[in-house]
Amino acid sequence: MIKTVWSITFHVSHLEKAAKFYEETLGLEKKYEYSSYVGFEGGGVEIGLAPKITEGQKVSPVSPSVEFLVDDVEKVYMELKNKGVQFIKELHEEPWGGKQATFTDPDGNILGITQINWKKYFTVSAEGADRKS
Repeated sequence: MIKTVWSITFHVSHLEKAAKFYEETLGLEKKYEYSSYVGFEGGGVEIGLAPKITEGQKVSPVSPSVEFLVDDVEKVYMELKNKGVQFIKELHEEPWGGKQATFTDPDGNILGITQINWKKYFTVSAEGADRKS
């Protein structure tokens, strides 16, 4: 059965432009680049970029969203705003215990930045982590 998520690939209209956004604007480390694929380090999950699916192939019109976990969401939020990123959902606190903001890449893929206050919302023991009531 499924063991873990290994990679998430976005199909983009302009590979070079998208790669520049993920590397320069988001600050992801490029692992490798081929003519039809660029892979970035995503903290244990590879973030990949590939050309859009060609006409005739079946593909869902809805894209997944990806949340990037950060240590200081306010700082990252301001850095991205200063780089011209347009947020579709401004920085806010979520009822499940995190602060987050949502934006899109140049192809409209939905991305987010999230910070979780682990001590406030979760207890950790040898058995694992549990959400506080």
